[in-house]
Amino acid sequence: MRYLTAGESHGPQLTTIIEGLPAGMPLVVEDINTELARRQKGYGRGRRMQIEKDQAMIKSGVRHGKTLGSPVALVVENNDWKHWTKIMGVEPLDEGAEEEIKRKVTKPRPGHADLNGGIKYGHRDMRNVLERSSARETTVRVAAGAVAKKLLKLLGIEIASHVIEIGGVKANSINFTSLKELQEVTEASPVRCFDQEAAEKMMKAIDDAKDNGDSIGGVVEVIVEGMPIGVGSYVHYDRKIDAKIAAAIVSINAFKGVEFGIGFEAGRKFGSEVHDEIAWEAEKGYYRKTNRLGGLEGGMTNGMPIVVRGVMKPIPTLYKPLESVDIETKEVFAASIERSDSCAVPAASVVAEAVVAWEVASAIIDHFYSDRFDGLKASIEEHQRYAKEF
Repeated sequence: MRYLTAGESHGPQLTTIIEGLPAGMPLVVEDINTELARRQKGYGRGRRMQIEKDQAMIKSGVRHGKTLGSPVALVVENNDWKHWTKIMGVEPLDEGAEEEIKRKVTKPRPGHADLNGGIKYGHRDMRNVLERSSARETTVRVAAGAVAKKLLKLLGIEIASHVIEIGGVKANSINFTSLKELQEVTEASPVRCFDQEAAEKMMKAIDDAKDNGDSIGGVVEVIVEGMPIGVGSYVHYDRKIDAKIAAAIVSINAFKGVEFGIGFEAGRKFGSEVHDEIAWEAEKGYYRKTNRLGGLEGGMTNGMPIVVRGVMKPIPTLYKPLESVDIETKEVFAASIERSDSCAVPAASVVAEAVVAWEVASAIIDHFYSDRFDGLKASIEEHQRYAKEF
Protein backbone atom coordinates (compact mmCIF):
# COMPACT_ATOMS: atom_id res chain seq x y z
CA MET A 1 0.00 0.00 0.00
CA ARG A 2 1.00 3.58 -0.44
CA TYR A 3 -0.49 7.04 -0.12
CA LEU A 4 0.29 10.61 -1.08
CA THR A 5 -0.92 13.80 0.56
CA ALA A 6 -1.42 17.25 -0.94
CA GLY A 7 -2.47 20.62 0.40
CA GLU A 8 -1.24 23.66 2.32
CA SER A 9 -2.05 24.73 5.88
CA HIS A 10 -4.22 27.65 4.76
CA GLY A 11 -5.19 26.30 1.35
CA PRO A 12 -8.73 25.23 0.45
CA GLN A 13 -8.31 21.56 1.38
CA LEU A 14 -6.05 18.65 2.27
CA THR A 15 -6.12 15.52 0.13
CA THR A 16 -4.80 11.99 0.33
CA ILE A 17 -4.96 9.22 -2.24
CA ILE A 18 -4.59 5.65 -0.95
CA GLU A 19 -3.62 2.82 -3.26
CA GLY A 20 -3.50 -0.91 -2.51
CA LEU A 21 -6.49 -1.52 -0.26
CA PRO A 22 -8.18 -4.89 -0.85
CA ALA A 23 -11.57 -4.89 -2.52
CA GLY A 24 -14.58 -5.61 -0.32
CA MET A 25 -13.28 -4.04 2.89
CA PRO A 26 -16.04 -2.27 4.86
CA LEU A 27 -15.32 1.47 5.13
CA VAL A 28 -17.56 4.42 6.00
CA VAL A 29 -16.68 8.07 6.56
CA GLU A 30 -17.38 7.79 10.31
CA ASP A 31 -14.37 5.45 10.59
CA ILE A 32 -12.20 8.37 9.49
CA ASN A 33 -13.95 11.28 11.20
CA THR A 34 -13.67 9.61 14.61
CA GLU A 35 -9.88 9.63 14.28
CA LEU A 36 -9.79 13.20 12.96
CA ALA A 37 -11.73 14.35 16.02
CA ARG A 38 -9.22 12.61 18.30
CA ARG A 39 -6.36 14.48 16.61
CA GLN A 40 -7.96 17.86 17.29
CA LYS A 41 -8.24 17.31 21.03
CA GLY A 42 -5.58 17.71 23.67
CA TYR A 43 -4.51 20.14 26.36
CA GLY A 44 -2.29 22.90 24.97
CA ARG A 45 -3.80 23.12 21.47
CA GLY A 46 -3.96 26.56 19.84
CA ARG A 47 -6.80 28.59 18.34
CA ARG A 48 -6.59 26.87 14.93
CA MET A 49 -8.32 23.82 16.39
CA GLN A 50 -11.22 26.03 17.46
CA ILE A 51 -11.61 27.22 13.87
CA GLU A 52 -11.44 23.83 12.17
CA LYS A 53 -13.84 20.94 12.57
CA ASP A 54 -12.12 18.33 10.46
CA GLN A 55 -14.49 16.13 8.47
CA ALA A 56 -13.35 13.80 5.71
CA MET A 57 -15.14 13.23 2.43
CA ILE A 58 -14.61 10.00 0.52
CA LYS A 59 -14.33 11.00 -3.13
CA SER A 60 -13.49 7.68 -4.80
CA GLY A 61 -12.68 4.02 -4.28
CA VAL A 62 -15.69 3.17 -2.08
CA ARG A 63 -19.19 2.13 -3.17
CA HIS A 64 -22.05 1.28 -0.85
CA GLY A 65 -19.76 1.07 2.18
CA LYS A 66 -17.08 -1.20 0.72
CA THR A 67 -13.78 -0.58 -1.02
CA LEU A 68 -13.54 -1.29 -4.75
CA GLY A 69 -9.83 -2.13 -4.96
CA SER A 70 -9.22 1.13 -6.82
CA PRO A 71 -7.52 4.20 -5.25
CA VAL A 72 -9.42 5.79 -2.36
CA ALA A 73 -9.38 9.60 -2.38
CA LEU A 74 -10.08 11.49 0.85
CA VAL A 75 -10.55 15.25 1.21
CA VAL A 76 -10.62 17.43 4.33
CA GLU A 77 -11.61 21.07 3.78
CA ASN A 78 -9.89 23.92 5.64
CA ASN A 79 -12.47 26.23 7.19
CA ASP A 80 -9.80 28.91 7.68
CA TRP A 81 -9.32 29.11 3.89
CA LYS A 82 -11.96 31.86 3.64
CA HIS A 83 -9.60 34.22 5.47
CA TRP A 84 -6.67 33.36 3.20
CA THR A 85 -8.20 33.29 -0.28
CA LYS A 86 -6.14 36.25 -1.54
CA ILE A 87 -2.93 35.39 0.28
CA MET A 88 -3.03 31.72 -0.77
CA GLY A 89 -4.85 32.10 -4.07
CA VAL A 90 -3.82 30.10 -7.14
CA GLU A 91 -4.09 32.95 -9.66
CA PRO A 92 -1.07 35.26 -10.30
CA LEU A 93 -1.01 38.55 -8.35
CA ASP A 94 -1.34 41.85 -10.13
CA GLU A 95 1.84 43.87 -10.41
CA GLY A 96 0.56 46.45 -7.93
CA ALA A 97 -0.89 43.99 -5.39
CA GLU A 98 -0.97 45.30 -1.85
CA GLU A 99 1.78 44.11 0.45
CA GLU A 100 -0.88 42.95 2.93
CA ILE A 101 -2.18 40.50 0.33
CA LYS A 102 1.30 39.16 -0.31
CA ARG A 103 2.13 39.03 3.41
CA LYS A 104 5.66 38.00 2.58
CA VAL A 105 7.64 36.00 5.17
CA THR A 106 11.35 36.83 5.19
CA LYS A 107 12.21 36.02 8.80
CA PRO A 108 12.84 32.24 9.15
CA ARG A 109 11.91 30.64 12.47
CA PRO A 110 14.63 28.60 14.24
CA GLY A 111 13.73 24.93 14.31
CA HIS A 112 11.39 25.14 11.30
CA ALA A 113 11.81 24.22 7.64
CA ASP A 114 11.60 27.91 6.64
CA LEU A 115 15.23 28.77 5.82
CA ASN A 116 16.36 25.33 4.62
CA GLY A 117 13.29 24.98 2.39
CA GLY A 118 13.68 28.49 1.05
CA ILE A 119 17.28 27.80 0.05
CA LYS A 120 16.38 24.39 -1.41
CA TYR A 121 13.53 25.62 -3.64
CA GLY A 122 14.60 29.23 -4.14
CA HIS A 123 11.63 30.77 -2.31
CA ARG A 124 12.29 34.34 -1.21
CA ASP A 125 8.85 34.30 0.44
CA MET A 126 9.07 31.51 2.99
CA ARG A 127 5.30 31.24 3.25
CA ASN A 128 5.78 28.94 0.26
CA VAL A 129 7.68 26.64 2.63
CA LEU A 130 5.87 26.94 5.94
CA GLU A 131 2.42 26.32 4.45
CA ARG A 132 3.36 22.80 3.39
CA SER A 133 5.80 22.00 6.19
CA SER A 134 3.09 22.80 8.75
CA ALA A 135 1.81 19.99 10.99
CA ARG A 136 -1.62 20.69 9.50
CA GLU A 137 -0.60 18.10 6.88
CA THR A 138 -0.87 15.39 9.53
CA THR A 139 -4.66 15.77 9.29
CA VAL A 140 -4.78 13.62 6.18
CA ARG A 141 -2.08 11.31 7.46
CA VAL A 142 -4.44 10.57 10.33
CA ALA A 143 -7.19 10.06 7.75
CA ALA A 144 -5.03 7.50 5.94
CA GLY A 145 -4.13 5.93 9.27
CA ALA A 146 -7.83 5.66 10.12
CA VAL A 147 -8.35 3.55 7.02
CA ALA A 148 -5.39 1.38 8.04
CA LYS A 149 -6.79 1.05 11.56
CA LYS A 150 -10.12 -0.13 10.15
CA LEU A 151 -8.33 -2.79 8.11
CA LEU A 152 -6.36 -3.96 11.16
CA LYS A 153 -9.41 -4.07 13.40
CA LEU A 154 -11.30 -6.21 10.89
CA LEU A 155 -8.33 -8.60 11.00
CA GLY A 156 -8.32 -8.75 14.80
CA ILE A 157 -5.28 -6.48 15.23
CA GLU A 158 -5.66 -3.71 17.82
CA ILE A 159 -3.64 -0.51 18.20
CA ALA A 160 -3.57 2.22 20.84
CA SER A 161 -1.38 5.15 21.87
CA HIS A 162 -0.79 7.21 24.99
CA VAL A 163 1.45 9.95 26.38
CA ILE A 164 4.13 8.89 28.83
CA GLU A 165 6.00 12.18 29.28
CA ILE A 166 5.43 15.93 28.80
CA GLY A 167 7.89 18.65 29.75
CA GLY A 168 9.92 16.33 31.96
CA VAL A 169 6.86 15.03 33.84
CA LYS A 170 6.81 11.23 33.47
CA ALA A 171 3.89 8.82 33.88
CA ASN A 172 4.65 6.18 36.49
CA SER A 173 1.44 4.20 36.99
CA ILE A 174 0.75 2.68 33.55
CA ASN A 175 -0.09 -0.90 34.51
CA PHE A 176 -3.15 -1.31 32.30
CA THR A 177 -4.66 -4.78 31.85
CA SER A 178 -5.72 -4.41 28.20
CA LEU A 179 -5.57 -2.01 25.28
CA LYS A 180 -9.28 -1.42 25.79
CA GLU A 181 -8.63 -0.16 29.32
CA LEU A 182 -5.73 1.99 28.09
CA GLN A 183 -7.95 3.54 25.41
CA GLU A 184 -10.86 4.23 27.76
CA VAL A 185 -8.68 6.00 30.33
CA THR A 186 -6.56 8.00 27.90
CA GLU A 187 -9.52 9.11 25.77
CA ALA A 188 -10.92 10.77 28.90
CA SER A 189 -7.59 12.46 29.76
CA PRO A 190 -6.88 15.97 28.38
CA VAL A 191 -3.25 14.94 27.87
CA ARG A 192 -3.97 11.32 26.84
CA CYS A 193 -2.08 9.98 29.88
CA PHE A 194 -3.04 6.83 31.80
CA ASP A 195 -1.48 8.09 35.04
CA GLN A 196 -3.98 10.67 36.33
CA GLU A 197 -1.61 12.14 38.91
CA ALA A 198 1.05 12.68 36.25
CA ALA A 199 -1.61 14.11 33.91
CA GLU A 200 -2.35 16.92 36.37
CA LYS A 201 1.33 17.80 36.58
CA MET A 202 1.61 17.69 32.77
CA MET A 203 -1.23 20.20 32.41
CA LYS A 204 0.47 22.47 34.94
CA ALA A 205 3.70 22.26 32.93
CA ILE A 206 1.80 23.19 29.74
CA ASP A 207 0.15 26.16 31.48
CA ASP A 208 3.49 27.40 32.78
CA ALA A 209 5.07 27.15 29.33
CA LYS A 210 2.15 29.02 27.76
CA ASP A 211 2.33 31.78 30.37
CA ASN A 212 6.02 32.17 29.56
CA GLY A 213 5.39 32.30 25.80
CA ASP A 214 7.24 29.01 25.47
CA SER A 215 6.51 25.45 24.34
CA ILE A 216 7.26 21.95 25.63
CA GLY A 217 7.60 18.48 24.12
CA GLY A 218 7.33 14.92 25.35
CA VAL A 219 7.23 11.20 24.62
CA VAL A 220 4.39 9.07 23.22
CA GLU A 221 4.00 5.31 23.03
CA VAL A 222 2.13 3.17 20.49
CA ILE A 223 1.19 -0.48 21.10
CA VAL A 224 -0.02 -3.00 18.50
CA GLU A 225 -1.49 -6.35 19.55
CA GLY A 226 -2.43 -9.36 17.44
CA MET A 227 0.22 -9.20 14.71
CA PRO A 228 1.07 -12.50 13.01
CA ILE A 229 4.62 -13.85 13.39
CA GLY A 230 7.08 -13.16 10.57
CA VAL A 231 5.64 -9.98 9.02
CA GLY A 232 8.51 -7.91 7.63
CA SER A 233 11.82 -9.39 6.48
CA TYR A 234 15.41 -10.04 7.53
CA VAL A 235 16.49 -10.41 3.88
CA HIS A 236 16.64 -6.75 2.76
CA TYR A 237 17.13 -3.58 4.79
CA ASP A 238 14.19 -1.78 3.19
CA ARG A 239 11.73 -4.54 4.10
CA LYS A 240 12.47 -4.59 7.83
CA ILE A 241 9.23 -3.62 9.56
CA ASP A 242 10.96 -1.94 12.50
CA ALA A 243 12.90 0.25 10.06
CA LYS A 244 9.67 1.27 8.34
CA ILE A 245 7.95 2.06 11.63
CA ALA A 246 10.97 4.05 12.85
CA ALA A 247 10.99 6.08 9.64
CA ALA A 248 7.26 6.74 9.96
CA ILE A 249 7.63 8.01 13.54
CA VAL A 250 10.44 10.43 12.80
CA SER A 251 8.59 11.65 9.70
CA ILE A 252 6.03 13.28 12.00
CA ASN A 253 6.62 17.00 12.44
CA ALA A 254 8.91 17.75 15.43
CA PHE A 255 9.69 14.08 16.22
CA LYS A 256 13.42 13.56 16.80
CA GLY A 257 13.85 10.02 18.11
CA VAL A 258 12.34 6.54 18.29
CA GLU A 259 12.85 3.35 20.32
CA PHE A 260 11.29 -0.13 20.56
CA GLY A 261 10.67 -2.16 23.69
CA ILE A 262 13.14 -1.13 26.37
CA GLY A 263 14.86 0.95 23.68
CA PHE A 264 18.05 2.79 24.57
CA GLU A 265 18.06 1.13 27.98
CA ALA A 266 19.23 -2.03 26.18
CA GLY A 267 22.62 -0.38 25.69
CA ARG A 268 23.09 -0.31 29.46
CA LYS A 269 22.21 -3.95 30.18
CA PHE A 270 23.69 -7.41 29.69
CA GLY A 271 22.35 -9.59 26.89
CA SER A 272 20.69 -11.88 29.43
CA GLU A 273 18.67 -8.87 30.61
CA VAL A 274 17.60 -7.84 27.12
CA HIS A 275 16.62 -10.80 24.98
CA ASP A 276 13.24 -12.49 25.36
CA GLU A 277 13.18 -16.23 26.09
CA ILE A 278 11.05 -18.36 23.76
CA ALA A 279 8.26 -20.65 25.00
CA TRP A 280 5.50 -22.74 23.43
CA GLU A 281 2.03 -23.83 24.50
CA ALA A 282 -0.47 -25.89 22.57
CA GLU A 283 -3.18 -23.26 22.93
CA LYS A 284 -1.23 -20.23 21.68
CA GLY A 285 1.86 -21.65 19.99
CA TYR A 286 5.19 -19.81 20.25
CA TYR A 287 5.52 -16.75 22.48
CA ARG A 288 8.12 -14.80 24.44
CA LYS A 289 8.27 -14.86 28.25
CA THR A 290 9.03 -11.12 28.23
CA ASN A 291 8.72 -8.36 25.64
CA ARG A 292 11.84 -6.27 26.08
CA LEU A 293 12.43 -6.08 22.32
CA GLY A 294 8.98 -4.67 21.68
CA GLY A 295 7.60 -7.47 19.52
CA LEU A 296 10.29 -7.22 16.84
CA GLU A 297 13.31 -9.41 16.09
CA GLY A 298 15.43 -9.49 12.94
CA GLY A 299 13.27 -6.94 11.15
CA MET A 300 10.14 -9.06 11.66
CA THR A 301 7.24 -9.38 14.07
CA ASN A 302 7.55 -12.16 16.65
CA GLY A 303 3.90 -12.32 17.69
CA MET A 304 4.31 -10.23 20.85
CA PRO A 305 2.85 -6.72 21.09
CA ILE A 306 4.74 -4.12 19.08
CA VAL A 307 5.81 -1.35 21.48
CA VAL A 308 7.29 1.80 19.95
CA ARG A 309 7.96 5.23 21.46
CA GLY A 310 8.71 8.56 19.84
CA VAL A 311 10.08 11.78 21.30
CA MET A 312 8.64 15.11 20.19
CA LYS A 313 10.67 18.28 20.60
CA PRO A 314 8.95 21.49 21.75
CA ILE A 315 7.14 23.25 18.91
CA PRO A 316 9.55 25.86 17.49
CA THR A 317 6.91 28.58 16.96
CA LEU A 318 7.20 30.61 20.16
CA TYR A 319 5.37 33.68 21.43
CA LYS A 320 8.70 34.92 22.78
CA PRO A 321 10.51 34.25 19.49
CA LEU A 322 14.18 33.43 19.20
CA GLU A 323 16.52 35.57 17.14
CA SER A 324 16.71 35.09 13.40
CA VAL A 325 18.05 36.90 10.36
CA ASP A 326 15.89 38.64 7.75
CA ILE A 327 16.89 37.08 4.41
CA GLU A 328 16.25 40.38 2.60
CA THR A 329 18.21 42.77 4.84
CA LYS A 330 20.43 40.26 6.72
CA GLU A 331 19.54 42.16 9.89
CA VAL A 332 18.81 40.41 13.18
CA PHE A 333 15.11 40.18 14.04
CA ALA A 334 12.82 38.25 16.31
CA ALA A 335 11.53 35.30 14.26
CA SER A 336 8.08 35.56 12.68
CA ILE A 337 5.20 34.29 14.82
CA GLU A 338 2.57 31.98 13.31
CA ARG A 339 -0.45 30.80 15.27
CA SER A 340 0.61 27.70 17.18
CA ASP A 341 0.19 25.36 20.16
CA SER A 342 2.15 25.53 23.41
CA CYS A 343 2.13 21.72 23.46
CA ALA A 344 0.93 19.28 20.80
CA VAL A 345 2.13 16.04 22.39
CA PRO A 346 -1.39 14.66 23.13
CA ALA A 347 -2.43 15.24 19.52
CA ALA A 348 0.90 13.88 18.29
CA SER A 349 0.18 10.57 20.01
CA VAL A 350 -2.85 10.19 17.72
CA VAL A 351 -0.67 10.99 14.70
CA ALA A 352 1.92 8.44 15.86
CA GLU A 353 -0.81 5.85 16.23
CA ALA A 354 -1.97 6.61 12.67
CA VAL A 355 1.45 6.31 11.02
CA VAL A 356 2.27 3.10 12.89
CA ALA A 357 -1.12 1.68 11.89
CA TRP A 358 -0.34 2.52 8.28
CA GLU A 359 3.07 0.80 8.30
CA VAL A 360 1.70 -2.29 10.05
CA ALA A 361 -1.28 -2.53 7.67
CA SER A 362 0.98 -1.96 4.67
CA ALA A 363 3.29 -4.76 5.84
CA ILE A 364 0.27 -7.04 6.18
CA ILE A 365 -0.83 -6.21 2.63
CA ASP A 366 2.70 -6.88 1.32
CA HIS A 367 2.99 -10.21 3.15
CA PHE A 368 -0.38 -11.83 2.43
CA TYR A 369 -2.75 -12.21 -0.51
CA SER A 370 -4.63 -8.91 -0.62
CA ASP A 371 -6.68 -8.40 -3.79
CA ARG A 372 -9.87 -9.29 -1.90
CA PHE A 373 -10.55 -8.64 1.78
CA ASP A 374 -12.05 -12.09 2.36
CA GLY A 375 -8.98 -13.66 0.73
CA LEU A 376 -6.68 -11.55 2.93
CA LYS A 377 -8.47 -12.67 6.07
CA ALA A 378 -8.33 -16.33 5.03
CA SER A 379 -4.62 -16.03 4.18
CA ILE A 380 -3.80 -14.64 7.63
CA GLU A 381 -5.86 -17.31 9.38
CA GLU A 382 -4.03 -20.04 7.47
CA HIS A 383 -0.67 -18.47 8.37
CA GLN A 384 -1.65 -18.34 12.04
CA ARG A 385 -2.47 -22.06 12.02
CA TYR A 386 0.83 -22.83 10.29
CA ALA A 387 2.88 -20.77 12.76
CA LYS A 388 1.17 -22.39 15.73
CA GLU A 389 1.94 -25.91 14.50
CA PHE A 390 5.46 -25.16 13.19
